Amino acid sequence: MAGSDRSLRTGDRIRALAVTMVAACVLVACQGQQVGSSSAGGGNSVKIGVNVELTGSIPVVGESSKKAAELAAKEINDAGGIDIGGKKYTIQLAVEDNEDKAESAAAVAQKLASAQVVAMVGPNASRNAIPAGEVAESSKMVMVSPWSTNPKATLDSKTGQPKKYVFRTAFIDDFQGVVIAKFALNQLNTKKPAVLYDVASEYNKGIAEVYRKTMESGGTALASFETYTKGDKDFTAQLTKIKNSGADSLFLPNYYSEVPLQVQQARKLGFQGSILGSDSWMNEELVKLCGGECEGLYFTAHYAADAATPKAQAFIKAYQAANGNKMPDDVAALTYDTFGLLSEALKAAGKVDRQAVRDALSGISAFEGVTGNMQFKGTGDPIKSAVVLQIKNGKFSYFQMANP
Repeated sequence: MAGSDRSLRTGDRIRALAVTMVAACVLVACQGQQVGSSSAGGGNSVKIGVNVELTGSIPVVGESSKKAAELAAKEINDAGGIDIGGKKYTIQLAVEDNEDKAESAAAVAQKLASAQVVAMVGPNASRNAIPAGEVAESSKMVMVSPWSTNPKATLDSKTGQPKKYVFRTAFIDDFQGVVIAKFALNQLNTKKPAVLYDVASEYNKGIAEVYRKTMESGGTALASFETYTKGDKDFTAQLTKIKNSGADSLFLPNYYSEVPLQVQQARKLGFQGSILGSDSWMNEELVKLCGGECEGLYFTAHYAADAATPKAQAFIKAYQAANGNKMPDDVAALTYDTFGLLSEALKAAGKVDRQAVRDALSGISAFEGVTGNMQFKGTGDPIKSAVVLQIKNGKFSYFQMANP
């Protein structure tokens, strides 16, 4: 994809969008309520922006991220704050809704940059993280996306080289796509795989392409490769083509809010093959919406609550205590890890300064998080494991680990 005309056009659109939204924010958004003072750490507090999808098509994602951010900040503050250069600083959050829109995500990034937050957490969806990352990079503001897996989020759209100020705590789709493709081949014994994905979304499109490439590189041709556009509700035409192609498996690298309809419609049309998905499935809403139709299906994820380490177990217990016993999804766990990384960077920086925090963050080579051990080797992308989960009795259950 990196060298195609489509990717070049996409890069041009992203740059144009970022520039447009910076200008729009200067004229409109930045005239609104200020997030904080002109200092990145006024008084004894450090301001951290949270750019999340509280409304739009995936509001549960934004809410999970917000709740995890609040938990992390509370734990830090209750413990007396972060020791930065011999002085204790508490965390002050500046939470903003990006509406799950690329233009809003870019505008929020510019608003937070103008408000002089020391770092920005989010956006989560890759379609929002990519344009927000352009703004963060041009503003020299540290950005850490918890959940974005598309490689473009941390790459400069002009040069293709790693951005200096944009990081993530999730694995990338180049890894995840290979993991789930090999799982389909080796565990599900697929011979005629099919894919249905949102062609307008960077995340869905990117992982679908990796999945296809992995299949074809091993000598397995796709029986069907079908697309739709965000907001579609009727997938009958695409699923009929998939069924008629003789496909024995169907990969749905789509969001939790879309997958239930796709699974239900596929089964209604008589598709009997295996159905599998990606990390965007891991939300309790998927099971609620899908019911028994999703029982037994597999998908990749960032961590397994039922196979958690002691550190992850402590996080789960604290999150449930703060949120009515609700089980944290991977977005929550990744957001919590993001604050852990930023805390380490702030301590190492020794001062509340964007450039110092960026340099300290880039110097972290290893970090033990709720979602596993991460290694950073010169880029903002961590090297880490993935897990494959299965939906059993309406819950997400650990099936196997996939190491880099």
